[in-house]
Amino acid sequence: MTNNLKVLRAIKNISQEELAKQIQVSRQTINAMEKGKYVPSTVLALKLASYFKVPVEEIFKLENED
Repeated sequence: MTNNLKVLRAIKNISQEELAKQIQVSRQTINAMEKGKYVPSTVLALKLASYFKVPVEEIFKLENED
């Protein structure tokens, strides 16, 4: 799964720490998601979508599996 978290953060001009506080997770969780090392729960994905005011599909994309 890929994501656009870093891009969306840049557009809003917020740090990983600020985003983490807003959605009540650790900065390390945001960092791991941005690096593709952590797949968020549905609840967390929905919180992010709500925060950025975009559909979940605009943040997270499934990679094609061959």
